[in-house]
Amino acid sequence: MSAGGNCGACKQPLWPDQVLELTDQSFAAHTGRSDLPVLVDFWASWCGPCKMMAPQFEQAAKDWRGKVRFAKLNTEQAQGPASQFGIRSIPTMILFQNGREVARQSGAMNQAQISQWLQSKGIR
Repeated sequence: MSAGGNCGACKQPLWPDQVLELTDQSFAAHTGRSDLPVLVDFWASWCGPCKMMAPQFEQAAKDWRGKVRFAKLNTEQAQGPASQFGIRSIPTMILFQNGREVARQSGAMNQAQISQWLQSKGIR
């Protein structure tokens, strides 16, 4: 059993250890229906700073497990949400609460900076 509990229907962990990979099809469902804040990293495979930030983002996801849901969206493969939210530079993180954007940060950050940024947005 995972620390965040399991789904009653499918028995899968509600909060798996890994960062969720979003697609055009899954983006709205995951950012709009979560009771917890959702932090989405908009990135691309060719982006050097994105690659540098990836392990830091994954570590922050482990630190915030059960408090914030961490997800990634590849802007090359899922251009709809990237366009909808006006992503102009990557990496860009957007924090969603109750389906709405509440904060945005562009540029690579390390794990401590991600945590500090979340705390500055009132996430505990």
